[in-house]
Amino acid sequence: MLAEAIHSVADSGNQLLLLLGGRRARRAADREHPFGHGRERYVYAFVVAIILFSVGGVFSLYEGVEKLTHPHAVENAWLPIAILVIAIGLESFSLRTAVKESNAVRERGQSWVSFIRRAKAPELPVVLLEDFAALIGLTLALLGVGLTVLTGDAVFDALGTICIGVLLILVAIVLGIETKSLLVGEGASEADFERIVAAIEAGPEVEKLIHVKTLYVGPEELMVAGKVGLPQDISVADAARDIDAVEARIREAVPAARIIYLETDVYRAPHEPGPPTETFILKSSD
Repeated sequence: MLAEAIHSVADSGNQLLLLLGGRRARRAADREHPFGHGRERYVYAFVVAIILFSVGGVFSLYEGVEKLTHPHAVENAWLPIAILVIAIGLESFSLRTAVKESNAVRERGQSWVSFIRRAKAPELPVVLLEDFAALIGLTLALLGVGLTVLTGDAVFDALGTICIGVLLILVAIVLGIETKSLLVGEGASEADFERIVAAIEAGPEVEKLIHVKTLYVGPEELMVAGKVGLPQDISVADAARDIDAVEARIREAVPAARIIYLETDVYRAPHEPGPPTETFILKSSD
């Protein structure tokens, strides 16, 4: 009961942190942060993982070992059992809500494991894992208390607490790994990357796509940087017009691509003689 109480306090604090991170991420870009503050959501999600690991998991392990070495009898057994049953019902409703909201953004046919690993907005995966862990933890607590009441052996209560601690630590490690990857910087998904490449090559403007790179600067903001080969005899005005057309196709294919930098290079076929000549036009749009 104490382990689950601490877990619930940690979960409540984590939700507040996620709300705070979402609020701070909406601040406008400035000179110090020219790409905005979108990654603050990743920072707060990483803090959530640390809190879940330390406050929830480590404390539960400590409490379980303490109960294992100094067993305590369960008093007024009906009270913790009633509380745990009610908590399981409430947590099931919370998990159902998280699943419903996740299904609204989850791609058709995408597995839950893939959704948690690939989602760029950290809040839904965090809430899903927390609710799932809380539901399993409550079940373990109910099982531990129930077996202790039935057998009179407090070791089951201690073992249930240790299992809760192990569960929370595992969930925290998964969250930490995924949010660390977002903090370091992730590019577009394979499907979105292919859409971007197809959008660049779809029109007659680009003779050769030399390279393209992507990076999420926030959960809903993707930066696209690339180098494209244009005809040798094109004017600056025509090049600017063609780049505008390419950018429009990219945004239509992947709406999250809000920051686009395309560098143009004069494309020269491999068989053409003469020294290499390059013209650089850096065009950005945000």
